[in-house]
Amino acid sequence: MSKKVGIVGGTGYTGSELLRLLAGHPGVEVAMITSRQEAGAAVSDLFPHLRGRLDLHFCEPVLEELAECDLVFFATPNGTAMRMAPELLANGVRVVDLAADFRLKDAALWERWYGMPHACPAWLEQAVYGLSELNRDAIRGAQLVANPGCYPTAVTLGLLPLVEAGAVDSSWLIADVKSGVSGAGRKATTGLLMGEVGESFKAYSSSGHRHGPEIAQNLALFAGLPVNLTFVPHLVPMVRGIEATLYGRRAGAIPDLQALYSERYAAEPFIDLMPPGAHPETRSVRGSNLCRIAVGQQGEDVVVVQSVIDNLVKGAAGQALQNMNLMFGVPETTGLEGVPLLP
Repeated sequence: MSKKVGIVGGTGYTGSELLRLLAGHPGVEVAMITSRQEAGAAVSDLFPHLRGRLDLHFCEPVLEELAECDLVFFATPNGTAMRMAPELLANGVRVVDLAADFRLKDAALWERWYGMPHACPAWLEQAVYGLSELNRDAIRGAQLVANPGCYPTAVTLGLLPLVEAGAVDSSWLIADVKSGVSGAGRKATTGLLMGEVGESFKAYSSSGHRHGPEIAQNLALFAGLPVNLTFVPHLVPMVRGIEATLYGRRAGAIPDLQALYSERYAAEPFIDLMPPGAHPETRSVRGSNLCRIAVGQQGEDVVVVQSVIDNLVKGAAGQALQNMNLMFGVPETTGLEGVPLLP
């Protein structure tokens, strides 16, 4: 029997990707998708690529109706899920939050980076961080999953084997990361207009980005001690994709890097370890749930890792489906085996 899922806040790029992927999932019925602004409008009017695939209309987010779902995705701005999710959780509904409300375990740290008090700090410790390559078993039994950010996904997967093995100095890690403009969401903002981002390339939040503490939290868990990460994001004039070039200074004898990554990710269906000397491209993962990684060394001291994902799929909606599959006890790859788009 199909599981019933709902989506809260489905009018952005993440909501669009969730609908696209769920439309091809054999064991799920999308029961409702909410939007206060678009309530009553047909989904296919806003997302014409879904015409003939989903016969749905946007509706108001009524908690009593959402509570009839088996699982609810929140594809909402930060600060929404933490106010609505507790009532759903109390009714036995499982929740996957694609925003940042439950990613950080420290409520004071969350408030510092997101500029508002946390509405339900008691759930921060209970929430499971939804990166299956780290927490697969915990995700299966979770009631609330915090879907990782797009930058943290690319960076964590790229550095994880090195940090786990103690192969690099955890006090000296650098993440130089580039993202397409869809990572900023689907909103009318002057700085995201084509005339502003086209033929240009810039860094932003160089003094500190809110995804930095999330990445540090992930890596510290496996390093067994605090990490010192320099993380600088950049905006590039493309729609989709994240490329992370990561640097670590060796700590003692460097192991066979290719073997280290190959062993760590051998059983991971969505990680593709590239051959030595490769340079993975963002276009090679477009529309897919893949993370492609290449690892090498520059000189005697520095390890260089390259990690690419589609920020809307493995960095958001695809990862959310991956978590849903684990929570529902179906094969993890269900609905996510599509081949990347090229060109």
